Amino acid sequence: MAALAVEAREVFNLRHAPLLMLVALTRTGAGTSLVADTIARVIQRADELTEFLALYWRNGKKPLTKQMKLGLARAFAKFDAYQLAKYDRNGPIKLRDVLFLVHAKPADEAQAALWKQVADRTLPTPDTWEVSLSGGADKRETFERLLREGKLGYLALLRNLRNMDQAGVDETLVREAILARRGGHRVLPFRYVAAARAAPRYEPWLDEALMEAVLDGPVFSGRTIVLVDVSGSMEARLSAKSDLTRMDAAAALASVVPGDLRVFTFSNAVVEVPARRGMAGVDAVVRSQAHGGTELGKAVDHINRMPHDRLIVVSDEQAAAPVPAPKAKLAYMVNVASARNGVGYGPWTHIDGFSEAVIRFMHQHEAQMTEVQGR
Repeated sequence: MAALAVEAREVFNLRHAPLLMLVALTRTGAGTSLVADTIARVIQRADELTEFLALYWRNGKKPLTKQMKLGLARAFAKFDAYQLAKYDRNGPIKLRDVLFLVHAKPADEAQAALWKQVADRTLPTPDTWEVSLSGGADKRETFERLLREGKLGYLALLRNLRNMDQAGVDETLVREAILARRGGHRVLPFRYVAAARAAPRYEPWLDEALMEAVLDGPVFSGRTIVLVDVSGSMEARLSAKSDLTRMDAAAALASVVPGDLRVFTFSNAVVEVPARRGMAGVDAVVRSQAHGGTELGKAVDHINRMPHDRLIVVSDEQAAAPVPAPKAKLAYMVNVASARNGVGYGPWTHIDGFSEAVIRFMHQHEAQMTEVQGR
C-alpha cells in the first residue's frame, strides 16, 4: 500500500488517490515507521496536510496515531513561508489545526517564527498572480515580474497565455517559460491543446513543449493502430467547468503515442489520418470527418483486417452496435468519459482516464505480460 501511494503521487502525479491510500495505510500498518515515512514522502503540497486529515475524518473525528503525527510533522517541515501562505485557507481544517495536532518541533528559530505565524494566521500574503491582479497591479508588469523570478507555475502559465497576450507581455519571456517546462511533467497533454486554442500565437512553442513531453517516454515495439472516436457525443465537455471536450482529450492522447503508428478516426465512417505528433496530430483527428454516429463496431471490424500488433481505441464507449473482439493480442479501450456502461471489456484491456500516464501503464502491462510468458 505504501509503494502504491508513492507511485500514484510521484509517477502518476495523482493527488487525492494517494491520500486515500495513506488513510488505508494508517489502518493496516498503524504501529510501524512505514506509515510516518510514507506520509512524509507522499504529501508534497501544503494543502495536502489538511486534505489528508479531512479524508481521515470523513466518517467522524478520531485520534491520530503516533506514526500519523510523526509523518505529518515531517511533511509540515518541508514547506516554506510562500507554500504555507498559498494554501492557508479558511476551510473546516486549517494548517494551524494540523500544526497543533502533531506538535511539530521547529528545527531552528526561523522555522519557529514561521510556525508562529501559521498558528496566529499572520502569514504574509503570498506573491501569486491572483493576489497581485486582485490587488489592482498592472497585468503586464505582474506577469513579466513573476516570469523573470520563476514564480509562475507551468499550469498557471498555460492557463494565462491569453491574458498575457492581451496584456502585451514580453514574448521572449513567455516563449522561454513555455519551452523550459518547469513543473511541466505533471501537466496533461490536453492542457497544451487548450492553451493553443486560447492563445494561437503561442502554438509553435506549445507544440515544441508538447513534443518534448512525448520524447520523454519509451517507444512502443511493433505496429500500433490508434482508433479515435469523433462522434457527436465526443463533443461533450470533459466536465461542467472544463474548456475542453472529450474529443480534445482523445485527439491529444492519440498525438503522443510513440513508435510505428497508424491513426484512424470513426464516426459514421472510418477514416485514416496522418500519424502526426503534437498539435498537427490533434488537428488532423478533429478535422478528419463529420462528427456524427458511433459506429465503433464497424470501425473495429475494419481495423481487424489490417496487420498490426497493438490496437488503442480512445472513445467514450458509446456504440450503435455490438463491438467485435479485437484481433490484436494487445488491445486497449481507453474511456475518456468513464461512462457507466462501457463496451471495451472481455478481451480488451479497459482503461478509464485520458492522461499520458495510460501510455506508461501500457508499457508496464506489456512488460509484465512478456515476463509471465517467458516463465
